[in-house]
Amino acid sequence: MDITIHSSMLPHDDPEESLAFYRDILGFEVRLDVGKGKMRWITVGPPNQPGTSIVLNPPAANPAITEDERRTIAEMMAKGTYAMVVLATKTSTECSSGYRPPTPTSFKSPPNSPTEFATARCAIPRAP
Repeated sequence: MDITIHSSMLPHDDPEESLAFYRDILGFEVRLDVGKGKMRWITVGPPNQPGTSIVLNPPAANPAITEDERRTIAEMMAKGTYAMVVLATKTSTECSSGYRPPTPTSFKSPPNSPTEFATARCAIPRAP
């Protein structure tokens, strides 16, 4: 069986801020943008990987969650603890195209590793 990951879902609470990060900073292409206002489902992905996408979705649109759960999700999103995606690049300098994460970034490479690995906590900066 040959299985690939087609798309992952990540929450957003500001579609324009999300586009500024994924499209303008990371260089992802916008594949689909459905909805209006803050209730938009935006599909983005690396231009050289047409079969892999991230769907940025408004978590508040889920009718199965309660108001308390919406509040909890909003608090977790503000802290950067609600959802995560791990991106990889050949070198850590490739992802520094002007974006500076709000928290310190730490880079680690496993001993004797032929590949450089970088780990960073990256969150889209939020207005106070």
